[in-house]
Amino acid sequence: MTGDIRWHPGSADAALRARCAGQRGLTVWLTGLSGAGKSTIAVAAERALLEKGCLAMRLDGDNLRHGLNAGVGFDEAGRAEAVRRAGEAALLLAECGAVAIVAMISPYRADRDRVRARHAEAGIPFLEAFVDVPLAVAESRDPKGLYAKARRGEIAGFTGIDAPYEAPVSAELHLRTGLDTAESCVAALVAGTISASRGA
Repeated sequence: MTGDIRWHPGSADAALRARCAGQRGLTVWLTGLSGAGKSTIAVAAERALLEKGCLAMRLDGDNLRHGLNAGVGFDEAGRAEAVRRAGEAALLLAECGAVAIVAMISPYRADRDRVRARHAEAGIPFLEAFVDVPLAVAESRDPKGLYAKARRGEIAGFTGIDAPYEAPVSAELHLRTGLDTAESCVAALVAGTISASRGA
């Protein structure tokens, strides 16, 4: 059956879609520990971009678990699949000329690199934003109480506790939420996004 499935190319290209949207589509991928501030920054950045007339759509890792990623596990294979699906959804949005803002822990570098490679194949810009915070700070915030559960052994394979987080090596944006304010991190993300969407 799979041999009968063929790719159907279209006649519209990224340049035509960019003209229609008034901007170049791209994906901004926020990665970092739970509690680093990814969702907070993504929500504010999405609103700020829209208010500036920049078409943007936020894809939050937790929100995707209610639909696109429902039923996908939290083991290494499950996380890889969740990242792959989010990456494909972001790519579709970006190909339409929108700014896709993805906020996911996405702990494994190889998974994020595969999403980057898919964007490169399509000629779509991909900006990785490392939302950087020391584990102790993230754990002190613990907005969902997950670190406490992981420390008690109620959650296995929790990123930063008994599962690894592989930080980006050369992220386009480095947001230090343990040192800088959320407002300054959002401003940096918005500025970098607008510059990239306008081809600067």
